[in-house]
Amino acid sequence: MKNKHFLFLALLVICNFITSAQDVNLFEKKELIVAEDTLRYRILYPENFDAEKTYPLVLFLHGAGERGNDNEKQLIHGSALFLDQNNRTKYPAIVIMPQCTTDDYWAQVEVDRSNYPVQLDFKFEKGPTKAMGLVIRLLDGFQKESFVNKNQIYAMGLSMGGMGTYELLARNPDRFAAAIAICGAGDAKYASNYAKKIPVWAFHGAKDNVIDPSSSMEMITALLNEGAFPRLTLYDFANHNSWDPAFAEPGLLSWLFSNTLSTE
Repeated sequence: MKNKHFLFLALLVICNFITSAQDVNLFEKKELIVAEDTLRYRILYPENFDAEKTYPLVLFLHGAGERGNDNEKQLIHGSALFLDQNNRTKYPAIVIMPQCTTDDYWAQVEVDRSNYPVQLDFKFEKGPTKAMGLVIRLLDGFQKESFVNKNQIYAMGLSMGGMGTYELLARNPDRFAAAIAICGAGDAKYASNYAKKIPVWAFHGAKDNVIDPSSSMEMITALLNEGAFPRLTLYDFANHNSWDPAFAEPGLLSWLFSNTLSTE
């Protein structure tokens, strides 16, 4: 009887793994090639996608641990949120998840990992990194597509991707309708570029020993000082993986998609 029970559990795990793998494959593999540079990315189209209609577009930037060139690791965190059947039905959208190469970074920042939390020295004035430049080129291309709703383009990111999100807003303040930055950090001096244009919801774990939670608080304070009204959710129980409770927030996507680009 025990053997039968074990076999049943094993088969259940295998079936769940296969189903999960099949779901992830709904994110199609793509590449953007510019001269000698390549940006690998995955894209999820809405169910029953119709090129004659328009859809919101969500750009999701992964963390440092998911860098590489396999065009797969960037799906580890975040893809399940958009593959959830209820979310796909309620919020039909185009979701793009690019992958940063191992030798690059989304944000223009020097990271000192000799002590934790890491020390960050942002160099925004140096211009975008190669990876960020390719992401901007990718967005430029999709913004020209007739099936993309130009008033509903969103940015999301976690950890390194949270840093990339803040930088992307500062470099493209007229592109995004809203943004979500999870356990991220940024150069507060440039918050004025987008403070009154782009609603921001930041998340962080109070126990984060990788990126100091004060980094998110600094960005939110800078936005407040510029007259913006951002959201901040600080989880008293969470360490660096604050994306787990953030993705479980019942109002996360409803808030995101409720925002549209201001025409003022």
